[in-house]
Amino acid sequence: MEQEQRRLTGSFSIQDSIQSLTSSLGSQSTLLSSCTVSPAAERLRHILREEDEPTPTLFTEMDTLQHEGGEMEWKESARWVKFEEKVEEGGERWSKPHVSTLSLHSLFELRTCLQTGCILLDLEGYSLPQIVDDIIEKQVQEGLIAPELREKVSFVLLRKHRHQTKKPIHRSLADLGKPSPSNRSPSPSPSPRSGSGFHRSTEDLRAHQSGGLSKLHPSQCRSMNDISVTPSSDQLKNKFMKKIPRDAEASNVLIGEVDFLDKPLVAFVRLAQAATLGGLTEVPVPTRFLFVLLGPNGKAKSYNEIGRAMATLMVDDLFSDVAYKARDRDDLIAGIDEFLDEVIVLPPGEWDPKIRIEPPKKLPSADMRKSVLTLNELGQPNGNAGGGGASAEDEEMPAPHELGEELKFTGRFCGGLWLDIKRKVPWCLSDFYDGFHIQSISAVLFIYLGCITNAITFGGLLGDATDNYQGVMESFLGTALAGAVFCFFGGQPLIILSSTGPILIFEKLLYEFSINNDIDYMEIRLWIGLHSCLQCLILVATDASYIIKYMTRFTEEGFSSLISFIFISDALKKMMGTFNYYPINREFKPDYITSYKCECQAPDQVAFNTSSPLGLENISDYSMFNFTALDWSQMTKKECLRFGGSLVGKACKYVPDLAMLSFILFFGTYSMTISLKKFKSSRYFPTKCRALIADFSIIISILVFCALDYVLSLDTPKLHVPTQIKPTRPDRGWIVMPLGKNPWWMCMASFVPALLVTILIFMDQQITAVIVNRKENKLKKGCGYHLDLFWVGILMAVCSFMGLPWYVAATVISIAHIDSLRMESESSAPGEQPQFLGVREQRFTGILVFVLTGVSVFLAPVLQYIPMPVLYGVFLYMGVASLHGIQFWERMKLYLMPAKHQPDFAFLRHVPLRRVHLFTLVQIICLAVLWILKSTVAAIIFPVMILGLMVVRRMLDLIFSQHDLAWLDDILPDKDKKKKEDEKKKKEKKKAKADEHNNSDEECC
Repeated sequence: MEQEQRRLTGSFSIQDSIQSLTSSLGSQSTLLSSCTVSPAAERLRHILREEDEPTPTLFTEMDTLQHEGGEMEWKESARWVKFEEKVEEGGERWSKPHVSTLSLHSLFELRTCLQTGCILLDLEGYSLPQIVDDIIEKQVQEGLIAPELREKVSFVLLRKHRHQTKKPIHRSLADLGKPSPSNRSPSPSPSPRSGSGFHRSTEDLRAHQSGGLSKLHPSQCRSMNDISVTPSSDQLKNKFMKKIPRDAEASNVLIGEVDFLDKPLVAFVRLAQAATLGGLTEVPVPTRFLFVLLGPNGKAKSYNEIGRAMATLMVDDLFSDVAYKARDRDDLIAGIDEFLDEVIVLPPGEWDPKIRIEPPKKLPSADMRKSVLTLNELGQPNGNAGGGGASAEDEEMPAPHELGEELKFTGRFCGGLWLDIKRKVPWCLSDFYDGFHIQSISAVLFIYLGCITNAITFGGLLGDATDNYQGVMESFLGTALAGAVFCFFGGQPLIILSSTGPILIFEKLLYEFSINNDIDYMEIRLWIGLHSCLQCLILVATDASYIIKYMTRFTEEGFSSLISFIFISDALKKMMGTFNYYPINREFKPDYITSYKCECQAPDQVAFNTSSPLGLENISDYSMFNFTALDWSQMTKKECLRFGGSLVGKACKYVPDLAMLSFILFFGTYSMTISLKKFKSSRYFPTKCRALIADFSIIISILVFCALDYVLSLDTPKLHVPTQIKPTRPDRGWIVMPLGKNPWWMCMASFVPALLVTILIFMDQQITAVIVNRKENKLKKGCGYHLDLFWVGILMAVCSFMGLPWYVAATVISIAHIDSLRMESESSAPGEQPQFLGVREQRFTGILVFVLTGVSVFLAPVLQYIPMPVLYGVFLYMGVASLHGIQFWERMKLYLMPAKHQPDFAFLRHVPLRRVHLFTLVQIICLAVLWILKSTVAAIIFPVMILGLMVVRRMLDLIFSQHDLAWLDDILPDKDKKKKEDEKKKKEKKKAKADEHNNSDEECC
């Protein structure tokens, strides 16, 4: 009775709000001792349990009633998709999206509004006049407004809406003297100043009242309101629609003050079906909810805050679900109570309410908030979101390390391989047409330049190590053949094959062994490759890739960090090497430039040095030349040396500062690529333009600095590509014969070194595959560890027969390939960070990269303009970019940061800092040992040391608790199994305890 009386008074009494809420919370506190679930949570749990499908996203618009020159109109003042945007004071622009900051007072008053106001759920409404009529009729029936106010309220609610996309309406000279719909008096009483149009509206309205609840005729609707029935062209062309999901619906909040009401008029409407209500909304989105608040003059600020509170609630994930599923008024009140239960209060003296809080980069999952309502069997009361006391966050654990069913041990012959094939067959077509995207062009060019640079570098080193039995030409053909076949048939086409450092060391040692023991190098290498191929096939048939599940983040990050540092180190070494080829002339003194000269003297005038590489030996018949007839003073440097002349003078050794220019090209390419990659999150240019620049950042950087080098026209080191398809060494062919040059027993003895190669191939391939297939990359098409290893083994045999290098997964280039194909959401709400959707999984980019690598021989005239320092900058970028997201690298940087400046990493909340530093120190020591090994002849046992990392990780179980390892690393499978069993038992105990509580509550009831 008391609540009904408060509804009839309809006043905004904060004392009533607090008293009502206190009584609700008081009953909640008494219940906490018995069932630990608040009444609001209990009610919402039953509502949300009935949810069949996710509710649409809500676009909320708040319009306020404006009085200008005796005229009324609704003017858009704020909007929400996820965050709030206000119309700035000047009325010309939107504010930056920001987190809505509400006062508790406004939330309490909103709660009172919904308690005392009119609630219409599942109203059948298709036009705004009809909905307004139903609202007024309900208000009159419940005694909330007097019947004589019906016309005035209807007149106000049907005024025209001016959105931010429109400027204020100015009448033209031709319209002066003509009756205007907006020239009506807000008072509906007849007067001489009232136009005939208003009398017609009043008569239409009275006719509508006498006709009961029948709908107005369309002509009557047009005379009654200023709102167009259909969306305007401005609405249809509004670019803001790109920020709103396709299935979104609208909720409109109308706030205003009028002089004919003595108490607030409140209405909350939910339509049975969303309807497009003409010009009501800024964008052509169908309206589902309508909240109206009209009140007496003098409280505009309070009304505005209540409207903001309502709009903020409507875009809240939990409350919007409640609004869609609510059965009555009490369900909505329970939704507000649950919202208040999660509200965090900021002390007024410790922050400025005028500050607009920037949207966070990452938001908590809405499903996690909803799970609080459905998983209360854990015995935890609501309200822990504030962080006070023992919050649920203290007990949560990171997601377990799961590699998926791909590494499940089948126990059947080739069982894993067969499952990989079945897993990949359904994606055969999409693996190709998914690659037809503009982003693929950038990825192809980027990875292509990385691959050819790596092929040239590795081919040169391999040629030096094997006396050109394998050189740049073999490296190009092998890269193209192996890479294209693997990307076409492999289980994970995002992996890029390349030669690696340990393979180079093995080839060098094998060649030296062959020379010292008079063994044919190519023949024994063929048999080692065939044995290694056989061993790989045996590993595939027995599901040996199963052991990869024991490689946790500790091993993955140690391996990937080592490869990244090798890329960075090699790029810097190659760059510093240019200072040796082009030394800086430190003896050059500008003050003595007048004394510097360089002359070409004939061979009879100097002591001729026949050992000069460009001297007489380059001339077929020295006696046939008449040197006295030549003008030696006009010869170029090359001509002088060619004809046996000699350069004399201090200026002869001068060369431009090519080393410094090379460094500018190197560091400029790297720094510009980094800057353009970050340009995607800058504030300049539209979103699509920024995304395009970021996707093509590497290509833009390469083109800019190639153009700079071309303009300066200096002789910087350039990319040299073979121009003919023929073996580097003339005395070898493209096919290696298996027998004839070595003893027969060498065929069997090569099984031993092949075992070492197999371990190397297996570890390199599978660790890279694990890194590529991380769940953070959100791959959807599955992977194929067994299928990948199968094709790597087959390609080992093919390359051995052709005398080409061996290839395995390249960690850094594969990570770069994935980063270049990242997909992000396009229609993100204003202020919301684009969501990472996954990687564009396809075979097109990989195949095209290696096809281009194969035809690079024919592109030599174009590629010769690319300076090598530019490609070294690309290598440096690859190495640095691959360190992004590695927790080990982030923990290393913590050593240099004071505790108060350290980032808020999740593991720092749960693991003491000294334990974090100890774990990092162990990884640094392991990395240092691996670095020393790879820099010596012992690099051949590098794969065995990777297995050693797994042993070290096993020993860490004796030093660190499973809790610490769960945050810093991953729990090993056997430990994880035991932990899951313990958690299952604990949950069963808690569930039994919760059932006992529920039984006791039923007995009490």
